[in-house]
Formats: sequence, C-alpha cells, structure tokens
Amino acid sequence: MIATVECRMTSSRLPGKVFMNAGGKPLLQILVERLRRVPQLDDIVLATTVNKTDDCIIELAQEMGCKYYRGSENDVLRRVLEAARSDKADIIVEITGDCPLIDPELISKTIDLYLKSGCDYCSNDLPLTYPAGMDTQVFSTDLLALADKKGLTEPDREHVSHYFIQRPKEFKLLNLAAPRELHWPELRLTLDERADYDLIKTIHEHFSRKGDEYPSLAKIIEHLKENIHLVDINKHVQPKTI
Repeated sequence: MIATVECRMTSSRLPGKVFMNAGGKPLLQILVERLRRVPQLDDIVLATTVNKTDDCIIELAQEMGCKYYRGSENDVLRRVLEAARSDKADIIVEITGDCPLIDPELISKTIDLYLKSGCDYCSNDLPLTYPAGMDTQVFSTDLLALADKKGLTEPDREHVSHYFIQRPKEFKLLNLAAPRELHWPELRLTLDERADYDLIKTIHEHFSRKGDEYPSLAKIIEHLKENIHLVDINKHVQPKTI
C-alpha cells in the first residue's frame, strides 16, 4: 500500500505552491513528513510530471529519500496509475499536494474503513464534512486500471477517481464522515490561492514555535476557534469545481 502525491509546479491558480515555505520547509516536505506518520503505508511516491519545471520536485524527493514518478501533466489518472505500478502497489492512498496540513490519523482511519468494509472506494470527502485539505481517497490499483481503460472524458483523466465516484450503482463507495467536533466543511486548509497559503503558514508556524510540528486536526480546529479572526484570511476563496 502506497500514498501517491500529485504535485507539480505549474498550478494555474498558484504556481510553485508546493515549494512555498512554512517554518523553513517547503510545504511539500511538510506533507511528506506527515504521511510518514501513517503506519499502514509501505511507501510514498511523488507523482509529478515530465516538465522541466518539476525537476526541483525530483531534487526534493531525493533529499528526503522519497520515491517519485514522472508522467503526464494533464492525464493525472494515468500518472497516478503508473506511479503505483512503478512501486508494485496493490492499494493506492491518493493524496494531492494541496494538503500540507493533512492529519495522519484521518488517513489511517480512512484506510482502516476501506480494508474492513470490502468496498471498492473509500474517502473522507464524499460528501465533504471535514475541512477541505484533509482529503484522502483509498482504492485498489486494479480499480484505477479499470478507470484508465473506460474513463475517457477530460474530467476522468484530470480527476483521478471521477470515473468510479460517478457510478455509485456500479461500485461500492464509502465515506468516513467527520465527528461533530471535527465537522467544519466550510474551513479551507487546502492550498489553491495565496490567501490559503497565508493561513496554512500561520497555522504551521504557530504550532512549530510551540514544538509541535505535526498538530492534529483537532488541535488546529481548537486553535482556530480560539482565534476565529484567522478564518477570515481565506474564507473568500472559492473552491475548484469539476
């Protein structure tokens, strides 16, 4: 079982965002360090592109001792599938580079639900109940290979799980819903625009100064409720739509 992290430097809304800095580290490094705290994962593979602009991602992967795969920029489905096959993975935990504050415990719980239920696909954002930025999807490499053969539309290729989440009668889909204390779907802890970065940086550096580099979502929510003005930093940002 591996985590694939979709990442590239040519984001349309915030170019170079995965290399933006918080507490002296690129956000992509912070994300990888968080993923390394998920006990079920055998490996992490950065699924980046063949673009020259993404050479820096490869250099960072090598510095971190992290695996990587280079594929198509636009056919993200194929890139993730080939990344999984390059590591001979049977199960994919799909993460995007937009989620540097992702909680390892939530990833672990999503994985457990997938393994225990016998479902085809499990996520924690279908529908969204946790804050955006905790997004985790778990499915088999074989299922993604099926989507690769049949999912031929542009959304299918760009949004990795689009083919099977659009077919709930054909595939068994499960969702890990947030408990009441973590239910805050309007909160943006994801990285799309500069204002998102400003909030993520503020949160990470607050906890780093206290010696807690990897705060849980519960701690982050508690801090934001105690300092509710921080939520205003990026509440105007509109989420991307398919």
